[in-house]
Amino acid sequence: MHIHILGVCGTFMGSLAQLAKDLGHRVTGSDTNVYPPMSTQLEQAGIELMQGFDPAHLQPAPDLVVIGNAMSRGNAAVEYVLNQGIPYTSGPQWLRDHVLQGKWVLAVAGTHGKTTTSSMLAWILEYAGMAPGYLIGGVTKNFPTSARLGDTPFFVVEADEYDSAFFDKRSKFVHYNARTVILNNLEFDHADIFPDLAAIQKQFHHLVRTVPNNGLLISPINDRALAEVIAQGCWTPQQQFGFASDKNSSDEKNAEWQAQLLTPDGSSFEVLQNGKQVAQVNWSQTGIHNVNNGLAAMIAARHVGVTPEHSAKALEQFAGVKRRMEILADVHSVKVYDDFAHHPTAIKTTLAGLRAKVGAEKIIAIIEPRSNTMRMGVHKNALNQSCTDADDVLWYQPANVDWAMDEVVNKSPVPAKLLRDLDELIHCAISLCEKNTHIVIMSNGGFGGVHQKLIEQLKKHAL
Repeated sequence: MHIHILGVCGTFMGSLAQLAKDLGHRVTGSDTNVYPPMSTQLEQAGIELMQGFDPAHLQPAPDLVVIGNAMSRGNAAVEYVLNQGIPYTSGPQWLRDHVLQGKWVLAVAGTHGKTTTSSMLAWILEYAGMAPGYLIGGVTKNFPTSARLGDTPFFVVEADEYDSAFFDKRSKFVHYNARTVILNNLEFDHADIFPDLAAIQKQFHHLVRTVPNNGLLISPINDRALAEVIAQGCWTPQQQFGFASDKNSSDEKNAEWQAQLLTPDGSSFEVLQNGKQVAQVNWSQTGIHNVNNGLAAMIAARHVGVTPEHSAKALEQFAGVKRRMEILADVHSVKVYDDFAHHPTAIKTTLAGLRAKVGAEKIIAIIEPRSNTMRMGVHKNALNQSCTDADDVLWYQPANVDWAMDEVVNKSPVPAKLLRDLDELIHCAISLCEKNTHIVIMSNGGFGGVHQKLIEQLKKHAL
């Protein structure tokens, strides 16, 4: 079968393309942004990529067109598919129909940490010899590709709450027939799709409704928004996780699974089940958010038979995910990190984790508010407080941001500056550097290549 994918270079659709290729289909795809790392993965997999959405890409007609959720009516290729009567489907529906049938699906959902947690879970199962299939919305360093079919019934999927397609406004994750589900957290996001938190909660409850009663629902004990979702009705056994507290607060002590930090930065922690230590993790990851991610992955792995001790050993070899506090360079004792954070909570937890690791050393945050929700200004009142663990913050205002960011800078509790020119931003960042400085660049896009430009300029400056 010839399958053509519209929007093929998105992380989800690109991963799906690789699965289709592995199933033996001829796969082609088109997109407006054909760039690495996804374009590299696809070309190496033998998938023909086409720039733009020219209807000529669909001549002769493929057997099936898989339409990404970034496509909308008015797109030339979409209109051609409809007018010519070419069979089409959404990415999540294709995944369900052709890959997930008969599988034990382990799904990772939540506002934050989906990519990292699903990468951890897939690696734990791999380390345990379970050869899982997986589809992850990012590039994990423990695997050569972001998706594979696997050799066993187990399949790990990053379960996104974004809509499925222009013709199917349900969240992607309702398609997956998951048996083991992690709900990491829940906050308002995707303001271009959802009008409010309640609308997202409705979709999350649709997911909860699909989990069988021989499955497992895993969630943090102290997330109010998720508690409200589960209170709407749950027919599946639950296990919850939290942090062990010296004060033994009423909330945390009720969690069946707990993490007890052994180091402030989270690089070492004990795992407790019903108050009894069952494992200890000593790993290269840091931050409270990653401890949560790792603990959730361990619980999910336990559901399919992997002991906590074995999971802990796997996590000690977890190499991380590209663009999640990925160290790009260390130049003249200045470390440059690339991070995907594009929500105030993600920014705050990422910087807090780094602060716990580096102590009093200087941290410079460079932030591009690029996501649809950020560009709409939905989180603008929370942004200045998200950076309290940085010593300096450089905000970049792209031309397509719909609101003036001056107020974020004016109300910043730490020194901050607003810039609209990338060269000026790089110059400003270098001027703030001293020995043992950490520069964290946060964006969910390419950010005009600022990462490598900054590294090249740092090499020319001796501190």
